[in-house]
Amino acid sequence: MSRTPLISGNWKMNLNHFEAIQTVQKLHYLIPKGAMDDVEVSIHPPFTDIRSVQTLIESEELDFALGAQHCHFEDSGAFTGEVSPAFLAKLNTKYVICGHSERREVFGESDEMVNAKVLAILKHGMTPIMCCGETLAEREADETESKVVGQIVAGLAGVSNEQIASLVIAYEPIWAIGTGKTATSEDAQTVCAAIRSKVAEIAGDDAANTVRIQYGGSVKGGNSPELMSQPDIDGALVGGASLDPDEFARIIQFNG
Repeated sequence: MSRTPLISGNWKMNLNHFEAIQTVQKLHYLIPKGAMDDVEVSIHPPFTDIRSVQTLIESEELDFALGAQHCHFEDSGAFTGEVSPAFLAKLNTKYVICGHSERREVFGESDEMVNAKVLAILKHGMTPIMCCGETLAEREADETESKVVGQIVAGLAGVSNEQIASLVIAYEPIWAIGTGKTATSEDAQTVCAAIRSKVAEIAGDDAANTVRIQYGGSVKGGNSPELMSQPDIDGALVGGASLDPDEFARIIQFNG
């Protein structure tokens, strides 16, 4: 089944709103007309940049989807420093990353919290990019599949089959985030195939055939074509390389 690849740029805690505007403008300039006919691109700037990037995308009619890096699972309340999914929806945010390895590892987000965020994002008409992945120790102990599958089961609890079909799952091995190391395309494919198989068990073949699975972990212009050629890899969650418009443009044009 044909699935439109989704290439997502996660800018993490980088670029103020002036720099974000310049980066989006340059990225748009670098991508030839028609190069995005068969691929979708989402941009996930820091919270302080989202309104500026939204205004630019909409006023210039740029072919990028607006994304966020994180949200809380409650609509409002005494949660100092957090951002409501309802607020993001009002900014026409389309995609929200949840369960990123840095949120799990640095901020202690549990599988249950990730599940609550998935449900909250869906409630407000946005699409979760639900992340999963193993540590180096888990990889070396041959626990990759059990760890990842466990995160999938927990993260999709209470999500309808139809909703599962519409969301995005990102496999991002923690040991490859920002290290320059990348899973081989064959290893990445093996894990992404296991994710799709588990989705089929949970929600049926139709959902499994429709859900998009990204790979994230030191994705660059040089390795994106090989990764994207794998049958169960439907896109990329790009970190550091997405901050460089030239490099990100090469990733987006992986099939060119």
